[in-house]
Amino acid sequence: MASQRRIHGFALIEVLVAVVVLAVGVLGAAGMQLVALRVRYESQLLSNAAQMAFAMAERLRANPGQIATAYLSLDYDAHAEPVPAAPGRQCWAGPCDSAAMAQADMYDLKRQIASQLPGGRVRICRDTGMWSSGRLRWPCAGGPAAPVVVKVGWRGKNPDGTAASDVDGDYAPGVALVLAGVAP
Repeated sequence: MASQRRIHGFALIEVLVAVVVLAVGVLGAAGMQLVALRVRYESQLLSNAAQMAFAMAERLRANPGQIATAYLSLDYDAHAEPVPAAPGRQCWAGPCDSAAMAQADMYDLKRQIASQLPGGRVRICRDTGMWSSGRLRWPCAGGPAAPVVVKVGWRGKNPDGTAASDVDGDYAPGVALVLAGVAP
């Protein structure tokens, strides 16, 4: 008689095992959803950084006379200066010379970095050794004949929420764009 009851229904242990298996599946799906959200966010930051670097590269090509005197001085960190200082002239209302245009270009890039990248940073320099141990790096090691590089990055986070950093304790650039064909 007892064996017939077991055939017609589920035992409590079978139900508990099914609930545990279902809970593990739901937790796994939730974890995958969180990973997908984080990857999508990082992809969006990378896309924004690449677009900013390409736009700045085009501005450098359009104003090559100011590369050595103005653009190569750009090393902006939005973490240290969240609101960039505006230049004296922004070239929106009327004509301006190439030096004022370079200052306006750099200000516009700084505003984009500050508003679109968390703790963003941009650096324009001459560099022959952008890579170290398979990662981009901020320091620039290049002489006057080295290519011009636009480096853009942001302060990312590890999956556990701690700040992501490299072996030097700093965060690495996300994008480094080498400008080919730019006069030294």
